[in-house]
Amino acid sequence: MILRWVLKKFDELTVHELYAMLQLRTEVFVVEQNCVFQDMDNKDQGCYHLIGWQDDKLVATTRLVPAGNIYNIPSIGRVVTSPSIRGEGAGRILMEKSIEECYRLFGKQPIKIGAQLYLHKFYSSLGFSQTSEVYLEDGIEHIEMVLP
Repeated sequence: MILRWVLKKFDELTVHELYAMLQLRTEVFVVEQNCVFQDMDNKDQGCYHLIGWQDDKLVATTRLVPAGNIYNIPSIGRVVTSPSIRGEGAGRILMEKSIEECYRLFGKQPIKIGAQLYLHKFYSSLGFSQTSEVYLEDGIEHIEMVLP
């Protein structure tokens, strides 16, 4: 699978990139996961956004969050891949690229995530360790994890 990666600050996103990113996040987080929540939380503006394109379709994205915006250390959030490419390793590629970009942007330091519990094994395989008890966020079980 060949994806074209773009990394931009929020203010650098074109309206078309922003629309595609919000559309993909809504497709997965709201529609597929049947979760009504406020995706646009006023945190995107202070973040970098990694977006992965397959031809002219946005199929993967993450939000790279500087320390102090959500947690006291950098974090990766709003991790999403399109259902159209699932099972092809895109999620792993997305996270590996996100970790690499976090280190480049914020220096090599721990990275925190708020992970959906069912993805514990996946994130553990990338080196993340669970650092919290299970908690509910928008009706979905989550855990905090840190990549040391």
